[in-house]
Amino acid sequence: MNHKPLRTLIVWTIWAATALISYLTLYRGNDIWQFIEHDSSRISWLIVGLFIFGVVSSFILTLFITFEAITALRVDDQVAGKGLKAVGKLGRKLGVARFYQALRIATETNNTLPDIETLLNSELGVYQRFSHTIDVMGTLLITLALVGTVVGLTMVLTGLTGSLNALGYDQELMMSGLRKAMSGMGTAFYTTLLGIVLGGVLLRVFAQITEHGVSSVYDNVMKTCLVHCAADLQPSMQRDLHFLDSQVESLGVRIRALQHAFQETRSAMTEFREESVRLRDVSREENEILLKNMRLHRHSVEMMRYEARAMRRMNKSWWARLRNALRGPRS
Repeated sequence: MNHKPLRTLIVWTIWAATALISYLTLYRGNDIWQFIEHDSSRISWLIVGLFIFGVVSSFILTLFITFEAITALRVDDQVAGKGLKAVGKLGRKLGVARFYQALRIATETNNTLPDIETLLNSELGVYQRFSHTIDVMGTLLITLALVGTVVGLTMVLTGLTGSLNALGYDQELMMSGLRKAMSGMGTAFYTTLLGIVLGGVLLRVFAQITEHGVSSVYDNVMKTCLVHCAADLQPSMQRDLHFLDSQVESLGVRIRALQHAFQETRSAMTEFREESVRLRDVSREENEILLKNMRLHRHSVEMMRYEARAMRRMNKSWWARLRNALRGPRS
């Protein structure tokens, strides 16, 4: 397995582990976390919170840079000796994938020469700006350290002034001023230590790691374009041949899709014909049954009609006999 795309992530992890081990070794016996918990100025809270945000952001940026490096390596393997037409689906539409997609669109028009440096800078520029933002966070932590130093010295001067004013007549007030002065000294010392170490050393190194990772991805993509895609980036016979090959390949894909559609249509027509024959046979059987039932019904109607006429004749003769009997013999 090629570990080159994972270089930025590996360096970032090594630096983070080194920083953590160094902190646990050098500052484990100090009361830094107790000071942060009881810091009345809250500047140390702001420094630690901003540092954690910067570290998390740097780690997320490192993951994105690693994905970009893996995509660049995959494209390098695809286009080796084949040109831009060999670039397949790249999964996530990140900077490198968008760059190659835009490059293919520009070259397939066959009449434009794209500025690959500007195009690549526009796609990877977001990572560079993000890395620069992390570096600015480190500078901001140093500034907050200086602010904490000034606030701590102000607390020292205020406490000493109160102690001097209470000297000789108010022992409790003098001790309170001294405690305030010592608290100010702690604020000045610890905020300076936290800001310079967390911002000036750790966070800036994280920013440098991510910035170098972006530069590495940029160099790899440029190398791939100049070595394997040079024929596709300028008007030439080889570029025309690549363009023609891509068109022929696209036409072949469409022809295969059309053949597949014809096969499916033929299968559908065969199934339709078989279904029509089956329905015709079923309809013929149903028609014969229906005709038979109609004949039986007609015969039943004729029999009922015959019985009705017979009953009518029988009823009529009985009534005639009765009527003649009632009339009596004629004179």
